[in-house]
Amino acid sequence: MSYELKNIRNICLLGHGGNGKTSFAENLLSVAGMTDRQGKVTEGNTVSDFDPEEIRRQISISAATMNLKWGSCKINLIDTPGFFDFVGEVYQALRVADIGVICVSAKDGVNVGAEKSWKYLRDAGKPRAIYISKLDEEHADFDKTFDGLRERFGNSVCAMTAPIKEGDKYIGIVDVVTRKAYKMDGKKRVEIPVPDAMSGRLDELYTELAESAAETSEELMDKYFETMELSPEEISGALSAGVADGGICPVYCGSAFTGMGSQIFLDAVCSVFPSPMEGGKACDPNGPAKAIVYKTVSDQFGKFSLFKVVSGKVTADMTLTNARSGAQEKLGHIYVMQGKKNTEVTEIACGDFGAVSKLSDTRTGDTLCAAGAVEALPGITFDTPCYQMAISPKVKGQDDKVAQGLARLGEEDPAFTVTLNAETHQQVVAGAGDMHIDVLCSKLKSKFGVEVELSPARVAYREKIRKTLDTHGRHKKQTGGHGQFADVKIRFEPQDEQEDMIFAEEVFGGSVPKNFFPAVEKGLRECCLKGVLAGYPMVYLKAVLYDGDFHPVDSSEMAFKTAAGLAYKELVNANPVIMEPIGLLKVTVPDANLGDIMSDIPSKRRGTVLGMTAHDGMQVVEAEVPMAEMTTYAIDLRSITQGRGSFTLDFIRYDETPMNVQQKIIEEAKALAAAE
Repeated sequence: MSYELKNIRNICLLGHGGNGKTSFAENLLSVAGMTDRQGKVTEGNTVSDFDPEEIRRQISISAATMNLKWGSCKINLIDTPGFFDFVGEVYQALRVADIGVICVSAKDGVNVGAEKSWKYLRDAGKPRAIYISKLDEEHADFDKTFDGLRERFGNSVCAMTAPIKEGDKYIGIVDVVTRKAYKMDGKKRVEIPVPDAMSGRLDELYTELAESAAETSEELMDKYFETMELSPEEISGALSAGVADGGICPVYCGSAFTGMGSQIFLDAVCSVFPSPMEGGKACDPNGPAKAIVYKTVSDQFGKFSLFKVVSGKVTADMTLTNARSGAQEKLGHIYVMQGKKNTEVTEIACGDFGAVSKLSDTRTGDTLCAAGAVEALPGITFDTPCYQMAISPKVKGQDDKVAQGLARLGEEDPAFTVTLNAETHQQVVAGAGDMHIDVLCSKLKSKFGVEVELSPARVAYREKIRKTLDTHGRHKKQTGGHGQFADVKIRFEPQDEQEDMIFAEEVFGGSVPKNFFPAVEKGLRECCLKGVLAGYPMVYLKAVLYDGDFHPVDSSEMAFKTAAGLAYKELVNANPVIMEPIGLLKVTVPDANLGDIMSDIPSKRRGTVLGMTAHDGMQVVEAEVPMAEMTTYAIDLRSITQGRGSFTLDFIRYDETPMNVQQKIIEEAKALAAAE
């Protein structure tokens, strides 16, 4: 069935890990009659957590798309992971959702996951709603949680429902606008009287809502100033506009276990939440076909590209152009997704979600367009991966298998990167944190049958000399036939013009024939690949060939290369030093953590703080730090700031290492060479 644009709702569920997003989605599907039996995270049978890793860990790892029908509306739900290592999945969902619902536990109150979700939605320019979950659990406290939300996020936060408490338990829900109360009788909702004791609290919540509703138009504002009240009809009429422009953040509550509050929520989704045509969205049902791919699902059966239609409609067997690559993509069969299950359809209407398999040259973030109307829409921006580990197969000879597996996983998860470091000869995988990398390793084993090992990514050091040194290299070898002979005198000097070695010659009188100069230079350049202290590349070196000797018969290019290498070895006497990469660190943290960061950088990172600035209610600290001290910073910063902090680290230059650090680097290099 194809739905009109005005009857489609696209929602993403966000919030801290463990706050009940997946269970809430499962309950909504059950209440709407989309499933025969409500699944449980602990039993591994929910619609949205279907990946074996999600079932094993009992957490969401990937954003899952589901749909349900309620009244005249089709509601698309995207359940996103709450753990920060998988924030890339949240960005994908935000690209196509028209509103975000932040799940906050009535037990735990406002936490960092709620704060970050609010920021994600604000930065994406998306409307926000909040669902206070787990009212059925012990120590649940709606009032404390709601008051915390208003304190943290401001007066736009307005309660649309409030729970009825009897003793220590919440037994029902009141609609703040209509003053109708309900409780669950098994799976059935029944209306009950509103307790007299709640009257005062409901008046408070209604007044807060009326104040926010009044701000949606001048007409309502004038009336509210005159009468200090708005009717339920006036509030209901103002809600859609207030929610769409972010002036009102409606708060609902309930229990995914009992279904309490879910029907009121679904009614509100249809009556209050924005459709894809509202809020300045670029959805045009009468335009040429256009869709944005927001997620790629890759498994042993192939690749599914999930998309949102933003113009016209998409039909089976249609050919669209990829605006990035120019590739012509024949869609073939198209589907709607219900977790891991897909149902074939003939068309996807404007504003709706669909999926297609076997696209040849399309990846997450791409725009597919009808011919003659090719225009790329804004894609999806992911955070720069900040946690690196070297990855290698447990069984030698399976490097290609690891590389192929990571490439396939990269289609599904663009938030990690893989690079082959030519200097350290390591394959380095970078992600958002240790859990992100651990999940990738588990998927390599389960999906591609290759076990891997992780180790710290080695730092690409450099070596340079600090004083000028005259050296002498003499190679003489007598064998049966022609011998080998070459003699060179080379002056090595430190220079700061370029990283590559500068070669020059000052030979007089033909002591070394010109035809051997290239051999000397080549020999030195090969030697520079390995420094004399720890085997790291030698940089900022100038080599001047100024004298030598040769034999008319026994001299050869190979002999002069060898002699140059002997001269190079004497650089141990040129006061060599190891250079380490230095990065510019920009770390963003709350005020409360500023002191910890300011002390951590110099004491634990050997860094130098350059300064700090206030930005968006946070502090941004800039510092220069050795990259070698930053390998675990992603995890350490999360621990220091309870996940509120973030950072970027960009290479800027090489600097000399302190002597105590240099000695440690040399010892590690020797141990590594011995192991190989």
